[in-house]
Amino acid sequence: MEWFQAAVLGVLQGLTEFLPISSSAHLRIYPELFGWEDPGAAFTAVTQIGTESAVILYFARDIGRIINAWFRSLFSGSRSSSTSTASETVPAETVPARRRRAAEPVRGRRRRREAYDPQDARMGWYVIIGTIPIGAIGFVLRDVIEDDFRSLWIIGTTLVVLGVILGIADRVGRKDRAVAELTYRDAILVGCAQALALVPGVSRSGASISMGLFLGLDRAAAARFAFLLAIPAVLGSGIFEWPSAMEEGSPYGTGPTILATVIAFFVGLGVIAWFLSWLERRSFAPFIGYRIALGLFTLGMLATGTWLP
Repeated sequence: MEWFQAAVLGVLQGLTEFLPISSSAHLRIYPELFGWEDPGAAFTAVTQIGTESAVILYFARDIGRIINAWFRSLFSGSRSSSTSTASETVPAETVPARRRRAAEPVRGRRRRREAYDPQDARMGWYVIIGTIPIGAIGFVLRDVIEDDFRSLWIIGTTLVVLGVILGIADRVGRKDRAVAELTYRDAILVGCAQALALVPGVSRSGASISMGLFLGLDRAAAARFAFLLAIPAVLGSGIFEWPSAMEEGSPYGTGPTILATVIAFFVGLGVIAWFLSWLERRSFAPFIGYRIALGLFTLGMLATGTWLP
């Protein structure tokens, strides 16, 4: 049963991590529904390594480009370029121009190859700056997060409240800004919103996406930045909690926890592609309705005494 439960929770983690419905809430509520033991905050954090690994694989090319540009920006000064802009504005190269380029010193050609896109470099800074709030608050409140915040009363309430907030953001947000239009102010505000996800039931993607929508980002852009922003925070949390999840006496041992993490990776990889495709044509309405219904169900079970808080 331990292996079976871990496998089910791995599937649940993969299905819910990227949707704005809170994976940590599901890993707390569904074991209660099935009569299983609470897997705990450490197990949840470790299985999130699987889903964030899926993000890294899915956005590997973008992440590689961002990291490369960020490092080059540190040492290259103002030497940068935007390939897409150049390709749109510069006319086709003439034969004399090609001859001149061929005769150009190797050093000049190498310097041009070393150019980077400043937009990618800025994205690297946005992710770093946006990660600071959740890292600082998570470290200070780590004991409260692992114990008090896992109350079903809190989870049920946050599911409903953040569902309403996401609905308002999806309705009033202009949704006319792309990822390329992000600013440092946006990164800080979305990072502060992500920090709210330390409370189970809030949803890391849900909080970040809601703030992105309030700031005018379109749905796909808000989700894309939310996924990239979550990588350092989730991987850091998972690595930090790894010893606790693997120690003797934890709800699931080393083997089942690793199994859940691997399953979460493969399921999460499919969910990312599906969710981003969904957002190109549809709204968050089904997810808003689902999380409010789940929150009210949880509060109802507690109010009737069927579940203990």
